[in-house]
Amino acid sequence: MKKRSKKYAEALAKIEKNKVYSKEEAVKLVKDTSVSSFDGSIEIAMRLNLDTKKADQQLRGAIVLPKGTGKTQRVLVVARGPKAQEAKDAGADYVGDVDILEKIEKENWFDFDTMIATPDMMPLLGKLGRILGPKGLMPNPKTGTVTLDIAKAVSEVKAGRVEYRTDSFGNVHGVIGKASFSDEDLIANLDAFISNILRIKPATVKGDYIKNISISSTMGPGIKVENSFDK
Repeated sequence: MKKRSKKYAEALAKIEKNKVYSKEEAVKLVKDTSVSSFDGSIEIAMRLNLDTKKADQQLRGAIVLPKGTGKTQRVLVVARGPKAQEAKDAGADYVGDVDILEKIEKENWFDFDTMIATPDMMPLLGKLGRILGPKGLMPNPKTGTVTLDIAKAVSEVKAGRVEYRTDSFGNVHGVIGKASFSDEDLIANLDAFISNILRIKPATVKGDYIKNISISSTMGPGIKVENSFDK
């Protein structure tokens, strides 16, 4: 069993076992139990009533959080011609095509957080799937990272877009801000994330959709949040 730090134990002691907190209480508590020495991220985990063996119940997408994520995203755009210029104008950190893909492959270069590509570049990118896939960097139409609207995609990532996808157990995870955020900003992002997951509820789901919700800080304990959303 993994041994926890003294700070973690102290943080855990502040949480009542088996108690489900209101979102307002949970947000205050998650900030109070942030044990990292840096400005830790606040994450949400949702357990959903999904059968991920069914294609229509495999959720994947992205949402732009109203209050951002608190993290500066480095964006790489793979495009040519006018679309490459559009990316530069929109504030992309890196723009290229074959040259930048070769840099990734030959130099193991990954100084970016998100990759966006135009559809015509995907055949070239496919060759790097074994490198980009495991790192979660492969562009995908479902998350808006394969698109012709490059300016919109870049601006959304910079504004605080969060990608999500269900794991094999029907869980969805995402970042909703930083421990330094105000309670109000964290609640706004929490509401937006959950509302988005509710919006894309598969029609074939029977019974309760959301089984449970919890939030936690980086290296901090999980806090159960009352489900007042799926009603």
